Amino acid sequence: MPKIEKISVAITAEQHARIRAAVERGDYATTSEVIRTALREWELKEELRRLEAERIGKLWDEGIASGPAVEGPPIMERLRAKYAALEKAKNGKKRSRKVT
Repeated sequence: MPKIEKISVAITAEQHARIRAAVERGDYATTSEVIRTALREWELKEELRRLEAERIGKLWDEGIASGPAVEGPPIMERLRAKYAALEKAKNGKKRSRKVT
């Protein structure tokens, strides 16, 4: 078993009450067990953050290594063309409904 070290930690009255309640319900054997569980979960979250940052860094590097971006038509030009096509189709339907 690892060496146990004692430290003093300041927590709010509400946090203390929640810890005591968890022990009284039997969820944990001691208040120390509650804190150790919280620390283990914090350590896992920190490791996940580190791995995610590493993954994003690799993706960034891959993006840079892939070369400059290839430009397609500007977005507004594509939207105008799409809107014009929709309007043309809409107007064509209106004309075909008229009886002459």
